[in-house]
Amino acid sequence: MGSYNIGKDVVCEWIRGHFDPEDEILDVGACDGKWRRLLDEYRNMDAVEVFRPYAEKLTGYRKVYVEDVCCMKIGWYDLIIFGDVVEHMNVDDAQGVIEYAWHRCRDMIIAVPWRYVQGPVDGNPWQEHIQDDLTPEIFAERYPGLEVIFATEDYAYFHKGEAVSG
Repeated sequence: MGSYNIGKDVVCEWIRGHFDPEDEILDVGACDGKWRRLLDEYRNMDAVEVFRPYAEKLTGYRKVYVEDVCCMKIGWYDLIIFGDVVEHMNVDDAQGVIEYAWHRCRDMIIAVPWRYVQGPVDGNPWQEHIQDDLTPEIFAERYPGLEVIFATEDYAYFHKGEAVSG
């Protein structure tokens, strides 16, 4: 299982326009390492993956943390990517993780599908969508202060909405 391809090209160009290849990036919920492959020029990229069988297959990252981001102590990163992560957490945990990370990065990207029901995949219980009710309106209510980078009727990418510079 990997993250969705919808809008990744647009978001990669947005990242390239705001971040230097030397900047430090944390890929939360790295799964199959898609962001690592798409942003190959960014060598200072770490990963967080809770499911050990996925984590053991990740390559190209500077460091791979095998742990639950809800319990993790995060250092400073220029960019934290939550690619298809929020929908896998209950609202309180997701809000807590975003609030915690907010002050530990220059910017963050949050990617979410809308109204997407999914159970465990490949024996990975963390693949279940807990927030399968997300719509643009519900997301904005639960996670205020984020601005859209790219959106379709099925999927969207947001960032902190604060000024970023490269």
